Amino acid sequence: MPLLTLSSISLSFGYLPLISESDLRIDPGERIAVIGRNGSGKSSLLKLIASEIPPDAGTIWREPGLRVSRLAQDVPGEGDRTAFDEIAAGLGELGEVVSQYHDAAIRLSASGAPKDMDRVGALQHELEERDGWRLEQKVETVISRLSLPADRRLSEFSGGWRRRVLLGKALVSEPHLLLLDEPTNHLDIDAIQWLEEYLLNAPSALLFVTHDRAFLSSLATRIVEIDRGRLTSWPGRYSEYLDKKGAAMEQEARELERLDKKLQKEEAWLRRGVKARRTRDEGRVRDLMALRAQRAAYRDAPGTARLAIDDAEASGKLVFEAERVAKTLGDVPVVRDYSQRIFRGDRVGIIGPNGSGKTTLLRLLVGELEPDQGTIKRGARLQIAYFDQQREQLDPDASVVDSVADGNTTVLVRGQPKHVMGYLADFLFPKERAQSPVRSLSGGERNRLMLARLFAKPANVLVLDEPTNDLDLETLDLLEEAVAGFDGTVLLVSHDRVFLDNVVTSILALEAGEQPVEYVGGWDDYLRQSRRAESRIGGTGPTDRNAGLGVQGSMSSPATRKLTYNEQRELEALPLRIAALEAEQQTLTAELESAEFYKSGADRIHAVMGRIEELAREHEALLARWVELEDRA
Repeated sequence: MPLLTLSSISLSFGYLPLISESDLRIDPGERIAVIGRNGSGKSSLLKLIASEIPPDAGTIWREPGLRVSRLAQDVPGEGDRTAFDEIAAGLGELGEVVSQYHDAAIRLSASGAPKDMDRVGALQHELEERDGWRLEQKVETVISRLSLPADRRLSEFSGGWRRRVLLGKALVSEPHLLLLDEPTNHLDIDAIQWLEEYLLNAPSALLFVTHDRAFLSSLATRIVEIDRGRLTSWPGRYSEYLDKKGAAMEQEARELERLDKKLQKEEAWLRRGVKARRTRDEGRVRDLMALRAQRAAYRDAPGTARLAIDDAEASGKLVFEAERVAKTLGDVPVVRDYSQRIFRGDRVGIIGPNGSGKTTLLRLLVGELEPDQGTIKRGARLQIAYFDQQREQLDPDASVVDSVADGNTTVLVRGQPKHVMGYLADFLFPKERAQSPVRSLSGGERNRLMLARLFAKPANVLVLDEPTNDLDLETLDLLEEAVAGFDGTVLLVSHDRVFLDNVVTSILALEAGEQPVEYVGGWDDYLRQSRRAESRIGGTGPTDRNAGLGVQGSMSSPATRKLTYNEQRELEALPLRIAALEAEQQTLTAELESAEFYKSGADRIHAVMGRIEELAREHEALLARWVELEDRA
């Protein structure tokens, strides 16, 4: 028996329908991902299901007694309750008892007064009678996993942290149907992985909207797509949806092409003049009217953003060099003993829990902050494009067009002038939207506007702080492609594991107040390396909060002391030896592939081919030795 059924639902805002005569059924235990372009109506669909807005037409049937809980994308105003009280409120009437017990226990620990002891005892008895301990423990677990300060008031939180509180409230409420709108926004990777595991084991049915492809692939058992007002259900995982959707789009394009050809032929017949009017068949005219209606029913596919980064002249070989850098904000050490060299062409992904100093580190590198200790050298000819996750570079009262062109009518794109309206159209801003104020834009539109600003100026260094938040999946793919094709240097802070895997060449892992550690490769490479290190020191994997992200794993574990002095020197020298072998391999391979090579004589041919085989064996041996020493370190 379904939990909820939508029948012939329609919903419009303005002249354009968001949802047109669509059906949807949600069964117990399903985990359904809702996808679609920014502005297609995903959040509105969740509001419909949560009974927060009524449909314009159609009916919604709900199972009697159905409990629905929704995490909104927008954060409500501040409140005076503590984080613990707000999350416990998700438990309903019993949540008030849990909150009272929590507050009474805090007062008792501070005062030790008999009256406070009596109050705690009475509340303990009530919790025991009503099976409240299990729910109190659930509140404590959610608060811990979301890294929330339980006794701080909501009025002291930023919007992102208030949203974490609301996520916790939705999770503990134990609804039959849980609705989550972009639940991974403002979460670090550890919290996202915990949330994945939590939802995989939760008994509730789940309907969620997300731009995080790893999260989507892990959870979804069915995809519901909103495309041009229609709800289409695709059973199976996200990877299956991509295959089926591609085939469906090709079929739709073929059908539309046939329809256009037939319509063009019939329109030409109708316009043929006097002869046609004398001989035309009324039935044929009716068929033509039906063809016109059929063609009108096809809404044009939404445009695709065209993202291209304007490369500046190459920077110097050394881009940033940090040596023993430290930074304290207030009384909290945010960056500690950070040393790293970043060269032209490097793509560094920066990860770590919220509050570990990722944004601070970026601001130190680009010169917005000065270190308390240590030095930072910046290379020659740097042209930095900085994407700020707080979007502080956007004036909310300025228009979209002025935010990009600063009052000009053209922008330079790859050295060529282009009208600003045409440029903004590439980022899916039509003329009327381009003239509206920034404050009227959605989160995804503001991100696209920031990207438009960023890519309108030549750059050889991209500094991207959480650029993927709120982007729809198609635009996210295009951004990934643009960044991957960028010839300069990239510094990327992101919790999107797929984006990290496809873009970066190394991971810099931070833990609050600890020394950063760099790992070669993308996200999956980081996981393998950090897991190996943790297995040597008894860790439980990167999702264990005690193990953290493997930061300082090579510097503070007892296994480090197992390396002798000579082995440590060997480990330091190995990357240079491997690089030298690879350079020689490339040189000999180029010679082998040249047209003149086989004219050089048999001795030279045998020598080159033999040396290439020898280099391959040496290269494999050195890599194995490097991995062995790195594991022990």
